[in-house]
Amino acid sequence: MATDLVPGVAPDTPRATRPRVWRATRKTPGRRLAMLLRNRWLYLMLLPGVAYFLVFKYWPMYGLHIAFKDYVPFLGYSGSPWVGLKHFEELFTGPDFGRLMANTLILALLTVVFVFPAPIVVALLLNELRIRIVQRSVQSLIYIPHFLSWTIVASLTYLLFSADFGVLAGFIHDVVGGQRADYVAQEEWFRPIIILQLLWKQTGWGTIIYLAALASVDTQLYEAARVDGAGRWRQLWHITLPAIRPAIVVMAILTSGNLMDSGFEQIWLMTTSLNRSTSEVFDTYVYYIGITQGAFSYSTAVGLFKGVVGVFLIVGSNWLAKRLGQRGLY
Repeated sequence: MATDLVPGVAPDTPRATRPRVWRATRKTPGRRLAMLLRNRWLYLMLLPGVAYFLVFKYWPMYGLHIAFKDYVPFLGYSGSPWVGLKHFEELFTGPDFGRLMANTLILALLTVVFVFPAPIVVALLLNELRIRIVQRSVQSLIYIPHFLSWTIVASLTYLLFSADFGVLAGFIHDVVGGQRADYVAQEEWFRPIIILQLLWKQTGWGTIIYLAALASVDTQLYEAARVDGAGRWRQLWHITLPAIRPAIVVMAILTSGNLMDSGFEQIWLMTTSLNRSTSEVFDTYVYYIGITQGAFSYSTAVGLFKGVVGVFLIVGSNWLAKRLGQRGLY
């Protein structure tokens, strides 16, 4: 390391009393190679993750250019003719765009309002439990749904809310009376059921991050607050919430990037011919148009549009977080 004098110091200042700043020396190729060899096992463990992203995330992006072509599988990528923005014009001017955008944004808004705060609330409630065995037992129970596939979740939903054999549907019918309703087939019940599934499956898993953030809070802060006469609500507002604010900001930024990603598997399993006007979103539309109808170029254009919007959302939310004084994601 080399040192440099602080600018603004008088030249006649004794050298022994002059403040110094450290300036990093430029690393030579030999030093970089030595550092690489010294940490070779760490870089070796990094290789599988890098290979995964290169093969399954970056290499498929090569095929995005068929969104600007009339792709014909027999002609291949290079032989298919260029058509420019034709497929994007069809998307934006077509009759399905408004419905798809509305369905996707409504589900995204409901997710932000109900699903995103749920892990925070559960983590705060668990943090208030003083009996550790009860706290850990509740944590384990609410983690379990995360490990169930969406196929099992959809099957359980049909068993509970179906008009023919639904347990909860039958109970509601016995209490309310009237004609027995098929909740999984009616379009007005599609979004509430989707949100309930997300709450049941994802809330427990999401609490892990916030509980980890709460575990790092210095307990002396709570003791000092109690000495000053602060109750639990004031401790929650002035100590607990500020402690997990960075984690909340990071999760909010990541969530904003997935607002256009409604989750194909869950939506597809819960879609019926009766609720398609409400349930069809960009994810299921890409599958229906691209796979079942063979419109590869058009479906790629739809997916590219959704991805670009997600990039703008995550960059914009990160910029907004920094403008509000938070650290942001990068």
